[in-house]
Amino acid sequence: MSGSQARRTFVVEADGGSRGNPGPAGYGAVVRDAASGETLRETAEFIGQATNNVAEYRGLLAGLRAAYELDAHAAVLVRMDSKLVVEQMSGRWKIKHPDMRPLALEAAAVFPPDAVTYEWIPREQNKHADRLANEAMDAGKRGERWDAGASRAELDAHAASAAAGPAAAESAAAEPAAATEPGPTAPGTRVGWGPDLGTPTTFVLLRHGETPLTPEKRFSGSGGSDPELSAVGRRQAAAVAEALAARGTVQAVVSSPLRRCQETAATVAGRLGLGVHTDAGLRETDFGAWEGLTFAEVRERHPEDLDAWLASPSVRPTGGGESFAEVAERVAGARDELLARYEGRTVLLVTHVTPVKTLVRLALGAPPESLYRMELSAASLSAVAYYADGNASLRLLNDTGHLR
Repeated sequence: MSGSQARRTFVVEADGGSRGNPGPAGYGAVVRDAASGETLRETAEFIGQATNNVAEYRGLLAGLRAAYELDAHAAVLVRMDSKLVVEQMSGRWKIKHPDMRPLALEAAAVFPPDAVTYEWIPREQNKHADRLANEAMDAGKRGERWDAGASRAELDAHAASAAAGPAAAESAAAEPAAATEPGPTAPGTRVGWGPDLGTPTTFVLLRHGETPLTPEKRFSGSGGSDPELSAVGRRQAAAVAEALAARGTVQAVVSSPLRRCQETAATVAGRLGLGVHTDAGLRETDFGAWEGLTFAEVRERHPEDLDAWLASPSVRPTGGGESFAEVAERVAGARDELLARYEGRTVLLVTHVTPVKTLVRLALGAPPESLYRMELSAASLSAVAYYADGNASLRLLNDTGHLR
């Protein structure tokens, strides 16, 4: 390319999804000319069983490769609604998950590092890629390959933008709109000081009531005995139910599938006159061979494993189980799906210590070690509000006033 020749610029929008997380998964990516907004290339594929984040990385990789085939010397702006992928590929977050690291390395090698920039966008601005990913998953369900000739993703995305108003349709058809990065680290963004972003989606986070293992401080995750509530735990659930009924703000109830959460959720939902939906992404960490043991017993039996686990969120407990990094990926996937499903509503999530702390940590943009610096009592309430620009605001943490 000569010094006088202008460098071409592409916009790559990519997305991925998993119906089950992990479950049947697919990705979609679209390459546009940055100057005209013209769609130059679409690509999508069903990839079998995978997580949301792996599917998103596969979409990114496919989009970059499609752009490279069009012009290996181009500059590329990647726009995605996955904060995880954007932050990791921008170098601000470490990539520790073994399934994502090689995909990220492949994506980083497609173009020279200075040719690609990354930008987070709200989900509603990524509809074209989202529709491609869903077309691929639908095709996979039928045992077919995605057919570019039969794709309606671009038409459907434009129709959705047009339904949102003429200005939105014009913006979607022309150059991409700028977007603020989510979280409290977003440049120039301060929750409460910016423009009115409308009604947030609010997650009221309820840790389940006590079980017989709770006062003994034993590891109790998703791989153990699945204990029921104790008599104390049932009284705590009833107290939470009365407190939330008095507030009158909860519009839906979603629970972990584990028994202690289901019992707590049923008590609260019954008082509120609501049903209970279950989301497996809200289950507690699988603590492997440590299930049912106290911290002191684990220290005595598995001292080296415990030290390694405390030192790194990517280390699993003895005997398998889940690392905190894996739990964070699962919880973030559940969060994103619930935000899309309950947009603008107040939802009670009945879950466990690690998922609640993880949602709080992600909302604050805090490091993984912050999990060890939060206290979370049985039957306590916390709350996080999520805004349209991707920012989140911690409203409440470990409130137990209703139990006194």
